[in-house]
Amino acid sequence: MKILAKLTAVETKLLVREPGAAFTLLIPLFILVVFGGEITEGDAVLLPMAVTIAIGLVGLYLLPTTLATYRERGILRRLSVTPVRPGNLLTVQLLLQLVLTAAAVALLLFVGIGVLGAHAPGPAGFLAASALGTAAMFSVGLLIAALASNGRSANGFGVLLYFPLAYLGGLMQPADRMPDILASIGRYTPMGALRQSLHGVWSGGVLAPLPLVTMAVYAVVLSFVAARYFRWE
Repeated sequence: MKILAKLTAVETKLLVREPGAAFTLLIPLFILVVFGGEITEGDAVLLPMAVTIAIGLVGLYLLPTTLATYRERGILRRLSVTPVRPGNLLTVQLLLQLVLTAAAVALLLFVGIGVLGAHAPGPAGFLAASALGTAAMFSVGLLIAALASNGRSANGFGVLLYFPLAYLGGLMQPADRMPDILASIGRYTPMGALRQSLHGVWSGGVLAPLPLVTMAVYAVVLSFVAARYFRWE
């Protein structure tokens, strides 16, 4: 337990110093504040979008880049011959990334609801949608980390994948203004499914099963594939 505590403390310090961590916190907040003047009329659109952006940035950008960089630098290989097994480092990293995601979402909720006056979503539906969405996004990030040869390529793949998913998911343009075929495809992307679920939560409706099933399938299937192909060095 002492080793894990020290490892957690070290990794926390490294994450706090990582510019990407601040980036994932500030970009969604900036979008929320800039477009938040009429949030009382559009909070069912803007807040789901901002929360989805925050979760996507951690899952597709920060998580895979960190893990691939550790492998590239031989950190995971060196840990394999010490009491701190590489699996412990991966577990700590996943937990820290989850904490960062929760902090980003909490900040958005605080500003959106407490400062800008948006109405609060139903807690049960919000937690269910956010948890499944985070699992789906993280599974994509783990797959990128498993397949990327180094941290730079993981970063590039994450950014390259982020923008098409964000567009198809209705984060760059409202889904009802997109071509029907693209809007239909977007419903089955992890970002699109998460945005739909959060929109339903903020609109006061019942969570639709299809987006939840879509996110669950991504989480299970891609996590399995990532575990199958992940290399320690």
